[in-house]
Amino acid sequence: MPERGDAGGRRIRLGAPSQRLRTLLLTLAVILVLAVAWVLFANFWADWLWYKSVGYGDVFTTRLWTRLGLFLVFGLLMAAAVGLNMYFAYRLRPAFRGMSMEQQSLDRYRSALAPFRVWILIGLSVIVGIIAGTSASGHWGTWLQFVNGVSFGIKDPQFDKDVSFFAFDLPFYRFLVNFGFVAVVVGLIVAVLTHYLYGGLRVQSPGARATPAAQAHLSLLLGLFVLLKAIAYWLDRYSLAVHSGDFKDASQFTGLRYTDANAVLPAKTILFIVALICAVLFFVNVFRRTWALPIVGFGLMVLSAVLIGGLYPFIVERFQVKPNAQAKEAKYIDRNIAATRDAYGIADVKAEGYAGSVDTRAGLADEAAGAASVRLLDPNIVSPTFQQLQQLKQFYGFNRTLDVDRYAIDNKTQDTVIALRELNPNGIPNRNWVNDHTKYTHGYGVVAADGNRLTADGKPEFIVQNITPDGADSPLGKYEQRIYFGETTTTYSIVGAPSGTAPTEIDYPDEKLPGGQAVYTYDGSGGVPIGSTFNKLLYATKFGDGNILLSDSLNSKSKILYNRTPKERVEAVAPWLTIDGDPYPAVVDGRILWIVDAYTTTNGYPYSTRTTVGDATTDSAVRADQKRGTVGNTGNVNYIRNSVKATVDAYSGKVVLYQWDEQDPVLKTWMKAFKGSVEPKSKISPALMNHLRYPQDLFKVQREMLTRYHVTDARTFFNGSDFWKVPQDPTTAKQAGGEQPPYYLSMKMPAAEGQPAESAQSFRLTSAFVPNQRQNMAAFLAVNAQPGPDYGKFRLLSLPSTTAINGPEQMQNVFASNTEVGAQLNVLQLNNSQVVYGNLLSLPVGGGMLYVEPVYVRASAANSYPLMRKVLAAYGNNVAFEDTFEKALAVLFKGAPPSKTTDPTVPGTGTPTPGATPTPGATTPAPGGTTPPPVTGQPTDPSVKAALNDAQKAAQKADAAMKAGDWATYGQAQKELIEALNRAIQAEAAAAAKQGTPAPTGSPAP
Repeated sequence: MPERGDAGGRRIRLGAPSQRLRTLLLTLAVILVLAVAWVLFANFWADWLWYKSVGYGDVFTTRLWTRLGLFLVFGLLMAAAVGLNMYFAYRLRPAFRGMSMEQQSLDRYRSALAPFRVWILIGLSVIVGIIAGTSASGHWGTWLQFVNGVSFGIKDPQFDKDVSFFAFDLPFYRFLVNFGFVAVVVGLIVAVLTHYLYGGLRVQSPGARATPAAQAHLSLLLGLFVLLKAIAYWLDRYSLAVHSGDFKDASQFTGLRYTDANAVLPAKTILFIVALICAVLFFVNVFRRTWALPIVGFGLMVLSAVLIGGLYPFIVERFQVKPNAQAKEAKYIDRNIAATRDAYGIADVKAEGYAGSVDTRAGLADEAAGAASVRLLDPNIVSPTFQQLQQLKQFYGFNRTLDVDRYAIDNKTQDTVIALRELNPNGIPNRNWVNDHTKYTHGYGVVAADGNRLTADGKPEFIVQNITPDGADSPLGKYEQRIYFGETTTTYSIVGAPSGTAPTEIDYPDEKLPGGQAVYTYDGSGGVPIGSTFNKLLYATKFGDGNILLSDSLNSKSKILYNRTPKERVEAVAPWLTIDGDPYPAVVDGRILWIVDAYTTTNGYPYSTRTTVGDATTDSAVRADQKRGTVGNTGNVNYIRNSVKATVDAYSGKVVLYQWDEQDPVLKTWMKAFKGSVEPKSKISPALMNHLRYPQDLFKVQREMLTRYHVTDARTFFNGSDFWKVPQDPTTAKQAGGEQPPYYLSMKMPAAEGQPAESAQSFRLTSAFVPNQRQNMAAFLAVNAQPGPDYGKFRLLSLPSTTAINGPEQMQNVFASNTEVGAQLNVLQLNNSQVVYGNLLSLPVGGGMLYVEPVYVRASAANSYPLMRKVLAAYGNNVAFEDTFEKALAVLFKGAPPSKTTDPTVPGTGTPTPGATPTPGATTPAPGGTTPPPVTGQPTDPSVKAALNDAQKAAQKADAAMKAGDWATYGQAQKELIEALNRAIQAEAAAAAKQGTPAPTGSPAP
């Protein structure tokens, strides 16, 4: 330390920290370490308390001990690799290092490090060990599958090994080899540096470059490295069954191909033998201590890798396979097709020939009407309508995308659009910590509407609406309506209070109560007790919120609710499952349950083609709903099963996992690892079974595979001439894009090749296919989505390639280019009102395809919402644009032009959206957005004149009422308008009959 003299001649050390400063720095360091330790502990202990609260403590401890065991074992192995190599390199240092400039320069470093040598060895070993152990602990799933693996009962055709070897064993062997490589390389680096520092290796000194001891040490490490490379070559042989190849057409072939089986596989075997020999030469060099043979062996191994492992397969591929690839690859394509179809659960899907022609026989209208319960209420569109009509309070809200389920109403099962009135934190008045976390804690009630019917003014036909606290009038029966756990409930809440204390949680609006609001105290089993000071401090740390520790609202019976969305709760209790992106609610046995589909996956199924689940399940509906979750696993998989159905109680948060696929070996493996976490399928109640359905995300993955793997002939598959694709959704804006989503609806399948027509409708999930390079309809896919003997049964109707039936995108273009449709759409868009197209449904009817699309209108005014105004339908070359589906069918199958009148009593019709100004006179839009037919010429019949005058007055009255915002008067005027128009049409028809002239084509409304 530099010194200087003071005035008295005393020497003073410069820059030396005072004792007080050293104490302060040490104290701050200790506080920092303790703070970090506390944060880590708080998060760990909070997780443990949460798992205990949901009854899955065993899942937490199983994963904890597995991760801890892997951390310790592999962390210690890596620490040993570093510490022992450094130790032996030091012990094997030469006693005499000479006096070369190189060694004199190194003497300074040796002297500086000498006092800290032991600490450096220990510290470096610990740091590297912690890094390696942390990395290894992340492979807990690989280890648990390895030790608990269950046989698939299916053998690989090349190696005659069960699929479980590739799915469960091979990944762990690969992990061990990769860890071994890292350990040896790190040990080798440490040994080289230590030998160089202490003179065992010399770079500039004359004479031998390495001492015999250093040479023996490094030979041993290099021998281990080459031995691991030999093992890697051997494992590479099996990895060929699950690799995707390196050639241009690899995307079409997974697993061994001709070149792999006849060139790469033998090459890997030869390289394995060469590497073993090379490893032996390095081990021998530990005793012989000459580099000649090991270097020759290593050079031979490198040359073999280039010539045998690289050049030879290239020659076989270029000169044997490419000139006759179709014949050479046929055997391996067959393997790929069979494995892929089995791995994705589509092995039994067989394309059935469908006529693809337009039938004109009598009675087809009735057949079309009974073919399906056409869902006109689009769950992707009507959320704003639910919001405006059923929100009731600003602190309630609905998901952006609603759900489709089935309910028995009046002893008839019908498709139902269902939503929960969840808590909307952004709508909480006077936002502060108390309101956000202790008062506004839950949503309230179910809202459900008939999927196939709408009211006269285009609104949903609600089955369950408003808030009925006792549930006495609900068609769903009495049920617990409070929703503490939901898809939009992402913040924590603190609930509960001791008996005798007034409730404080806002419950539901009730004008009869003080303040117009009922209050409530949560008494469910969910949540973690937070009454103690320790737990308050724990969760104040976890959420970074000191109010938890300081608030007077908490007491001995308080509980904290978090991890509240169904998806994250199931992901937490079953981290080995892949969770579907769209949980849906159902009222079951007096409870609101979230039903969550979960999947088991692997990417180790031999010969099966991989897919990226996240990409395969992202369609236009997912793109439009940014808040909607995607399927949990977005990585590559080549095997998937919907093996688990999970439920989450919306009140208590209770999670139950049910075994759904009882044959799935991956699920059986996980059930061995996490004993007792999954309930048997027999525990599913009949009421719950009625609401289970085939999951959309699995269907999307399967249809993606079927775009290619509906082809089962190897030669046709190789050519790719019959590949399909999922059409783009034609109803969304071009900038949004995305594939057309599948649709749930009840329908019956028509007769097809080898299959008779069905006599009754079944709840199904459907999708269309178009050819890979064209837009016409190629096929129609449907899967039985309701539990029962036919659950999961696919029907694939394949249209002849010579037909030209329009696909969804083409049909949307037909709708848009139809002059009559365009004219009526222009009327619907008056005053900048927005036309919103609903789901374009494709239905196989009479050998052809019937298309049905509801059309909604949304006014430009603030807080407006979409109302269904019209129904577009098409069959063959006929297009109808009518107020109801029934009217559209009547037009399509009679060959008549679309009716110009509107029936306000038929579901699906109604008044124009507020804000759209009708044009006065005969062109005034009638209810439902249609335009009454203009009467040409001057009417002479007095009855016709009187009726038209009344219609003109009613139109003017409606126009004035709309401008004034008087919707009651407007609605009355519309009724008067319809009545007058009907009288005019009837009078004109009567006059025409007397004169023997053709009657008007417009049909009077009933």
